[in-house]
Amino acid sequence: MYTYLGTLSLLTVWVIMAQIQQGGPDEKEKTTALKDLLSRIDLDELMKKDEPPLEFPDTLEGFEYVFNEKGQLRHIKTGEPFVFNYREDLHRWNQKRYEALGEIITKYVHELLEKECHLKKVTLPVDATETEPKSFIFMSEDALTNPDKLLALIHGNGVVRAGQWARRLIINEDLDSGTQIPYIKRAIEEGYGVIVLNPNENYIEVEKTKAQVQLSSDSSDEPAEKRERKDKIQKETKKRRDFYEKYRNPQKEKETMQMYIRMIQREAEVKNKVTAVALTDSVHNVWHQEVGKTIREWMRENCCNWVSSSEPLDTSVESMLPDCPRVSAGTERHELTSWKSFPSIFKFFSEAVEAKNSSVKPTPMRRSNRIKYEEL
Repeated sequence: MYTYLGTLSLLTVWVIMAQIQQGGPDEKEKTTALKDLLSRIDLDELMKKDEPPLEFPDTLEGFEYVFNEKGQLRHIKTGEPFVFNYREDLHRWNQKRYEALGEIITKYVHELLEKECHLKKVTLPVDATETEPKSFIFMSEDALTNPDKLLALIHGNGVVRAGQWARRLIINEDLDSGTQIPYIKRAIEEGYGVIVLNPNENYIEVEKTKAQVQLSSDSSDEPAEKRERKDKIQKETKKRRDFYEKYRNPQKEKETMQMYIRMIQREAEVKNKVTAVALTDSVHNVWHQEVGKTIREWMRENCCNWVSSSEPLDTSVESMLPDCPRVSAGTERHELTSWKSFPSIFKFFSEAVEAKNSSVKPTPMRRSNRIKYEEL
């Protein structure tokens, strides 16, 4: 409560400053005085004053939660679902607690991929040096040798990692709706090799050394006096820009930098080897992402997007974007589209494989949509 009031007081001062800066000389003196006052306020310390330390358990048991036989997250003692507002009037602290639990759940899902789905964890790049940033994916034993079918699972953007569709669903609903495990098990039953990709983990965040921090501030060849003036302006600008970040994460103490993991693109190989792509409420845009004509044509022939809609499952949904057919996922909730369209997607894959093997034309649903886009 006190943290909130302190923040509100600061915000009030900022508003007053904005108003004063529109006045004359006397007002400018007041502005200078207020700036001097603000310069002596340590925003980090103010934010942290009444907030408990951001120290949370590193296991589900430590949080006193467990997944029951239905894959639902429940409190060990009460049997109740997860409670976000664990401490009243401490939204920021509750959010950090939620994020800490989410990291534990990510590790839990990865364990399930190995133990229940019998996938193996593979480090990328495969030729990475010992000191190079690395990521990983999960693969079935036959992923690179299966002569018939391979299913590659790719999650959406955000905090989710390999094997997850939506963290919110895992925590508030169950593992079936929130993870890719049902897809993996169904694929293995139908003879697919499986690869579970991890595209949100494209970099690692490491703490800057003192030398790197010093280098970033002293790397300029400009005269010292000029550099000091520029640094002062940059610091003031950064302070204003970082105000929200400090409010959101007041206990962040370390400077970090991102080290990206090597990535490559293989458009030709993808188009030649991929038979069908199922998207679930994808937010891609062929115009904004500057997709070429050949890719747009390939998408119209080989992709289908199950989108959030009030229409029944598989009902055609019109779109002005000339990319691929869109059909209803049978739900209006974005995060549930992968789960609700689950049976239809495997049917779509089966038909695509059958069509490729028998060299017949695409299914009526896909062809009818293609004609509509060509007419547009």
